[in-house]
Amino acid sequence: MTRPVPEKPAAEPPVPAASAPESPVPETLAPEPPVPAASAPEPSVAATPATGPEAVPATGPEAAPVTGSAAVPGAKRRRGRTALLVLAAAVLGIAGGTAVGYDVQARRAPTPLPALSQPDLAYPAKALPPGKAPDPLPASQDRRVRTDGDLRKLIVGRPAGWSDDDNALLDLEDGWVPLDVYARSYEKEDSMYEYFLEYGVRRVAGAAWKRGQYRTAEVYLVQFGSGTVQGAQDFAGGQLAYMPGSEIGAGNPGDAIKGSGNGRYYLFDVERKPGYMPSYHARATVYRGDIAADIHIFDTVPISKKDIRTLAERQLERL
Repeated sequence: MTRPVPEKPAAEPPVPAASAPESPVPETLAPEPPVPAASAPEPSVAATPATGPEAVPATGPEAAPVTGSAAVPGAKRRRGRTALLVLAAAVLGIAGGTAVGYDVQARRAPTPLPALSQPDLAYPAKALPPGKAPDPLPASQDRRVRTDGDLRKLIVGRPAGWSDDDNALLDLEDGWVPLDVYARSYEKEDSMYEYFLEYGVRRVAGAAWKRGQYRTAEVYLVQFGSGTVQGAQDFAGGQLAYMPGSEIGAGNPGDAIKGSGNGRYYLFDVERKPGYMPSYHARATVYRGDIAADIHIFDTVPISKKDIRTLAERQLERL
């Protein structure tokens, strides 16, 4: 019997059986093949009594077989099988439902589609007799008869007590305002000029009056051409959109012009500058058809709402 060989790291070679247990095992640089137990002389049982645990044949380091989860360190249990089963069931359900729905739809009779052309709207081959032809709209109902004429005649009449203002900001001597000149009355004149060109402004008419020493009034009618875009509505809507703001607007929501459905009038906050008299401003904007009306009143004393409202309502009646 020999003493059990102490366990060594797996990188070291097996230790051959020795006759003297006290001898140290020499360290080698390269692993050597194991030495069979038969080559070592067997000592007598009586000569070497067993004082430790039961000895084993010295055939190399013991390698007990390992089974189960301890065979591979760090191995984990496989997961996700339930999720795969649920996903597969969902895919099969969708595919099955689609197939059933397609089969049901395929068994139905086809639904006829409406005709692409409408022959009922075609013009008759022959013109109607004179007695059966519809009468044209009267001038009171045909807005085009009024707006296609002299646009200057649609400007509200000069109020009583007012006179023409020859010192107006824009030259309104003949009542017509060139488009580039009208664009200069806005803070961003370049952008406004491009806007008027893009939306097809036909013409601009205007009038300017004065009363007393400092009160002045200006009325402009901007007519847009016919097209896919309603220019007058877009222009008036754009002006009304920024008026509630305080930077370049009136700083308040204003009041509706009675009977317009889309127009409003505003009173601006007083503007004061050192060395100048206070400046008060009132404005009204409204549109009707392809014409937008822009009305202003300026003064060095407060302007009442009645003054701007009355002028705006009168101008709306003319349109």
